[in-house]
Amino acid sequence: MFLTLLRSAIRLSAVYLYGCVGETITEKSGNLNLGTPGIMCLGGLGSILGATTYVSIVGEDNIQPFGAAITLILFTVIFACLGGMIYNVLTTTLKCNQNVTGLAITTFGIGMLNYFGGRADKAGFTDISNIFKTSFPIGDNPNWFETLFLSYGALVYLAIIIAIISAIVLKRTRIGLNLRAVGENPATADAASISVTKYKYVATLLGSAIAGLGGLFYLFDQRNGNIEYFISDFGWLAVALVIFTVWRPNWAILGSFIFSLLYLLPQYLNTGSTAQAEAIKMIPYLATIVVLIITSIISRRESQPPAALGLSYFREER
Repeated sequence: MFLTLLRSAIRLSAVYLYGCVGETITEKSGNLNLGTPGIMCLGGLGSILGATTYVSIVGEDNIQPFGAAITLILFTVIFACLGGMIYNVLTTTLKCNQNVTGLAITTFGIGMLNYFGGRADKAGFTDISNIFKTSFPIGDNPNWFETLFLSYGALVYLAIIIAIISAIVLKRTRIGLNLRAVGENPATADAASISVTKYKYVATLLGSAIAGLGGLFYLFDQRNGNIEYFISDFGWLAVALVIFTVWRPNWAILGSFIFSLLYLLPQYLNTGSTAQAEAIKMIPYLATIVVLIITSIISRRESQPPAALGLSYFREER
């Protein structure tokens, strides 16, 4: 049972990891995108429409793994970036309030997924879902190492790779340095000939695309295209995970595993009490609050959010 719990937690953690890394990249530019849950829903909607489009073109009996996977990922990225572009135009260009804009996008994304996703033809979804679940060939009697580390679909490993690459780029490259400068002090970055608008747009679009993959993964790896279980719940936890991991994508790998483990724990404990199960699910939020308190007390610069997070930049006030 313990091995099954760990495997399920690692598998589910990819949902949190995509959302957390995407939001971290966005926030490093100074954009506080509370629309991440909605963007994950838009990514999920894109994957559903991509699957429907692909099956309608090739037929349910002619589904090819590579073609189906590329089509779904492409549709997912397009729809997620659409949400990111709306956020960019409203906050970066029109200087709208970032909190209000993000919440509006979340409401919009959830509504779009429920309305259009619920009406999509689900023919072939099971076969497409199995494509994303395909793991390494490990035989009929895998040992514990193969079960824990080699029994997942490609999107789980892709999430880890994206997190590691993001951490390296943000910490070790000039692009990452410029992006962090925009998030910390956009006026100074602007004076140093760094295009604040360009970095905000690109970071938010890239972050949205990554977060959208979390919606694709949840629907087709976890739910076979079924949208009865809302992605937005995991989206909010992904936003909390950004704080929990103090804006470090590499830390998000462990943090996402902890969050998914706590989410699944009640199913394996058999507490017999709904109240106890819900109390366990509250732990990630409580842990996030504790991290906020600790980082505020310690006041270490590397553990703080970007100084200009959530603030619109007006160049004429530089």
